Amino acid sequence: MTGQQRKTLIKAMAGGVLVLLGLPWLSHAGEIAGSKYPVAQARTDVRKAAQAGLTAAGLPNLKSSIALVVDLVDGHAIFGKNVEHVSPIASITKLMTAMVALDADLPLEETIVIDHADVDQLKHTGSRLNVGIGLSRADMLRLALMSSENRAAASLSRAYPGGREAFIAAMNRKAIELGMYNSRFVDPTGLSSENVSTAQDLAKMVKTAYEYPLIREFTTTSSHEVATTRGRSLQFRNSNGLVKSPDWDIGLSKTGYISEAGRCLVMQAKIAARPVVIVLLDSLGKNTRMGDANRIKKWLESRVGRKPVG
Repeated sequence: MTGQQRKTLIKAMAGGVLVLLGLPWLSHAGEIAGSKYPVAQARTDVRKAAQAGLTAAGLPNLKSSIALVVDLVDGHAIFGKNVEHVSPIASITKLMTAMVALDADLPLEETIVIDHADVDQLKHTGSRLNVGIGLSRADMLRLALMSSENRAAASLSRAYPGGREAFIAAMNRKAIELGMYNSRFVDPTGLSSENVSTAQDLAKMVKTAYEYPLIREFTTTSSHEVATTRGRSLQFRNSNGLVKSPDWDIGLSKTGYISEAGRCLVMQAKIAARPVVIVLLDSLGKNTRMGDANRIKKWLESRVGRKPVG
């Protein structure tokens, strides 16, 4: 079997997944050694790989259309799939919203009251933050990040010097500063499908957002109770159930969903004692993004002690 034939077979078995890691890692699915590699054995290896959550090339078999894993120690991409594709990012947007809100250095204890202007008129999503409810800027920030509360994010932009228009302009300036040249923001919530980015750009955003202690804290809080100015207590939970899993060491997390973007997830996590950024976009099914994250984790842990790739 020629080298080109081996590559063709690998591509066919991998189901078209973009492979960044090259041929040396085929040991996961069995070495293809010349023409002696029998078709029956190839089928067996493909089946075993599928059962292990891998492609035939030994890579994580992800359901997300776009994926990227970056090693934060050396900055190299470990795995990628459609990493330059521009896509709606839904509530992943709120990481940029949080950075811009914090960069303004406004009083975190100041009360912000939900206004009619904060109500979603695009997707008509609901909220327990009724018009007239007031919370501190810190709590609005926490709920926007932890529970992806759209009205909380909208209120942060409205309470910004110069209002929402100035806030969105600051979001786009921040994106340029971070080298996110394929990204664009038109609203602070992510409800608009015109908020777009790439996996490569989002990895830069996650890395920078991780430098903000409050973003790290708020995105990894599993639940939080707030007391409103109306004397009511409201309980909120993190939209990413993995943050409370003892199997994960997550330093930052943000989920997102609108129909145009599919299910999205970005995380900074430590896997096999190594910090990584994971970006997953356009995943079908409510739980597939979490499943993809677990598949990536299992795959990285299985590679401990092996030759670095990428």
